[in-house]
Order: sequence, then structure tokens, then C-alpha cells
Amino acid sequence: MNKVKFRIFKSRLLFVLVCVLSGITAIPLVAILGEVLIKGWDQLGWSFITEATPNAYKAMIAAQAGEDIPGGIANGIIGTFLMLFLAAVVAIPVGILCGICLSEYRKSWFATFVSYLTDLLQGTPSIIIGIITYIWVVVPMKGYSAIAGSVALFIMMLPLIIRSTEETMKVLPETLKEAGLALGGSYWRVMLKVMVPAALGSIFTGILLAISRVVGETAPLMFTALGGAAISWNMTKPMSAVPLLIWEFFNDPNLQNLIWGASLFLLVFVLCLNLLAKQVAKKWKV
Repeated sequence: MNKVKFRIFKSRLLFVLVCVLSGITAIPLVAILGEVLIKGWDQLGWSFITEATPNAYKAMIAAQAGEDIPGGIANGIIGTFLMLFLAAVVAIPVGILCGICLSEYRKSWFATFVSYLTDLLQGTPSIIIGIITYIWVVVPMKGYSAIAGSVALFIMMLPLIIRSTEETMKVLPETLKEAGLALGGSYWRVMLKVMVPAALGSIFTGILLAISRVVGETAPLMFTALGGAAISWNMTKPMSAVPLLIWEFFNDPNLQNLIWGASLFLLVFVLCLNLLAKQVAKKWKV
């Protein structure tokens, strides 16, 4: 009887310990989110997301007069979405096809080599990817551009999509593929028409998580897209992004208050992507 009571005591003690440690871990996160929410909520508005970065001189005059600084982050929002869209358009099909190949030919030396490179690329610091992209794209194009920024984001997204696709394809039952082949379908037709749709939910979740992973990157874009104060749709010219604007606001004393609104927008966007990924994963379980 004493042993049973001792086990119950240990179980409850461990439960309390886990709860306390979880609470301690959540304190920094809650503090950061609370600070950003309190200071950035008042800045979010229609003008903040539709107007470009404020002029430095006008910002200085407004700050000296104690007035609200005119302007917003529209140029950063447009640049972020354009570069993410271009990177995703290339990374999604390449990553899915590569993930399928790794799952199907996992015992070959080539798949082992590519898998090792994928792990290496996934662990590469983002600033190094920015430097490599600068050498590969910016220097040959003789200028910074949104295309170069998209290439950097593409390189960062690719290993995440490859890994999510590979792991999802591995857990699909082999009988599903065998049934498709038995019905007379070609190998790649079965893969693209049967296997991929069956794993679409998990693959889509991996894509959303890859996007949320790279949307807040600043270092690669500093070496590639550079940034810009005006709203631009030209992908061959320098273009801003929300993380770049946060860095620029930090370096300008008159614009530092805008950091909170831009940070809140970025946090809300990433939160929406993660919530969408959870809903997709819950609806389409492999």
C-alpha cells in the first residue's frame, strides 16, 4: 500500500513540476507578445497598411512637434508578399518532387547524398544564405533586386518542404500505391494522382510552416533585396519587406515607435499561418 501511495505521490509531483516548468518557459513568450500587442495595437490601422514608409524629414518634424508620424509599412507588405509568392511558386513543386524521390529511392546513394545536403542546408545560418545569394544573383545582375531576395527565401524554404513531403510519403501505406499500379496506372501517374493527393494535407501544412519560417528573415534580404522607401512592383529593382522595415525603423530614432506596429503585423501574419496549418493538419490527417 505504501508503494502505491509513493507512486501516486511521484506522479503528482512530476505533474506539478512539469506545469511549473511549462509556466516558466511561457513567461518570456507572454511578456514579448504582451509588449508588442500593447505598444503596436494603436498603430495598426488602414493608413498604416496602405501608406509607404514615412519620409525621414517629415518624421523628424512630426516627432519634434509631438505629433503622430505619418506613413506606414505598405511597401514592406507588398515586397514581403511578392518575394514570398515568387519563392513559393518555385520551391513548392521542386520540394514536393524532391521529397517524393527521396521517399521512393531512399536506399540509393543519390538519395542519401541529397538527404544529407538537405539537412546541411536546413541548418545553414540565414546570413550565409544571404551572402551566397549575393554572390550568385546580385553580382551577376549588377544590382539588388526582389528576385535575389526571392532566391534567398527559396533556398531557405526548400529543405523544409522536402523534409515534410518525404516524411509524409513514408507513412503512406504501400498498398495504396500497389492498388494504383494494379489498376494499370503508370508509376508517376499513381504517384501524382493517388499518393500525393492522399498526403496533401500534411504536405500543405509543411508548406505553410516553411512560409512562416522564412517570412521573418532579415539577414538574407539585407544582402539581396536591400529595401526601399517607395511602393514598388518591379521585381528587378530593390524592394523592401516588413523585417527590413523593422531594422530600418530601429536605426532611425524618429521612426522607432513604428517598430511595434510592424512587429505586431508580422506576428499576426505568422500566427494566422500557424493556425491555418493546424486546421489543415487536423482536417487531413495521413
